[in-house]
Amino acid sequence: MTKNPTYTVAALYHFADFPRYAGFKAPLEAICEEAGLKGTLLLASEGINGTVAGPRHGIDRLITFLREQPEFAALEYKLSYADDEPFLRMKVRLKKEIVTMGVPGTDPRKIVGTYVEPEGWNDLIADPDTVVIDTRNDYEVAIGTFERAVNPDTASFREFPGWARAHRDELQGRKVAMFCTGGIRCEKATAFVRDLGIEEVYHLKGGILKYLEEVPADESLWQGDCFVFDERVAVGQGLEPGDYTLCRACRHPLTPDETRSDAYVEGVSCPHCIGRLTDDDRARFAERQRQIELAKKRGQRHLGG
Repeated sequence: MTKNPTYTVAALYHFADFPRYAGFKAPLEAICEEAGLKGTLLLASEGINGTVAGPRHGIDRLITFLREQPEFAALEYKLSYADDEPFLRMKVRLKKEIVTMGVPGTDPRKIVGTYVEPEGWNDLIADPDTVVIDTRNDYEVAIGTFERAVNPDTASFREFPGWARAHRDELQGRKVAMFCTGGIRCEKATAFVRDLGIEEVYHLKGGILKYLEEVPADESLWQGDCFVFDERVAVGQGLEPGDYTLCRACRHPLTPDETRSDAYVEGVSCPHCIGRLTDDDRARFAERQRQIELAKKRGQRHLGG
């Protein structure tokens, strides 16, 4: 990464009582357009969540606007940087939840785990009496996680409550430490586990991204890279971009070795999805890739890319 990267990336979320969320969509879109930002922001009655990128002054304009709203006055955010544009367009979406767990009544504003700052996380997870749980999805865990972390092997966050219920007896009476990418999934995960009756529950404040930013490499207990939901694909210590490529067919992160596999065809298939694709799928993806390459030749960016 250059010393003066072109794009500033802001990951943000805030839980709040926000019944006016639908009417907030248009003014939020207008601010993002005015600020020259791209990315995705989700709005729901429980708050806001998302990641956007653009010039630093544009990010500052958005954060100022959001903090001017009484519901988001205490909003926190995390910054990282990119040389290449992380997103292709700006989307503001209305949702039932800002992070989808699918369990009505799970409210981090009422009950949540104990926040642990990055500098205190190592001591907590090094304790053999602590159960360390990675609340992210299986494809995220596959490219990096913390030492000793339990992988629930979930394909989506909706599966986490079922895993937690099934393992409740194993967690009872133990210290439980949870982590996720930026912190939002842990807000709900710790609230849910607390609702199950598990008392001593902790989570990493600011998530993996904050840990990788603040904890020196020689002290880090993180192993591998951290998947991020933008064109960087993954970041490592110090939030430096990793060496992963995204399969455009199934959205799975790929190592350099996987992109050299016979199963990998750019934009069409990879070792993780080739066995699931139909002939129609391959034809559709191949046409999309052809359009992407034509757009590149014209000096444009195709939204499918």
